[in-house]
Amino acid sequence: MIADKLKLFLAVLLVAGGIGGFYYFGDKPDLIRVAIVLVTAALAVVVVATTAVGRSAWEFFKGARLELRKVVWPLKKEAMQITLVVFVMVILVALFMWIVDWILHWVVRAVTG
Repeated sequence: MIADKLKLFLAVLLVAGGIGGFYYFGDKPDLIRVAIVLVTAALAVVVVATTAVGRSAWEFFKGARLELRKVVWPLKKEAMQITLVVFVMVILVALFMWIVDWILHWVVRAVTG
């Protein structure tokens, strides 16, 4: 438990060090600065992966990937039909809101003179 907390703290320090290095080496080429951030972030991920939180996160991502494989994606025709329905509904709701706004504007003008 304490070891996991220390590892998480080390990971945070690695990320902070990478960000600090990005700004410390401001006179260096951008490729080097970005590489520093990416390498320290990768090291932080490796450190976090050895903790209980990292292992549970990895299990979560494996389960999410498995569920994503079970998804039945719509065909192109179905996707186009759904998109058309969404566009039509957006236009209808926009017209409805415009009419309600116009009526309320007319009522307020009638009341306030």
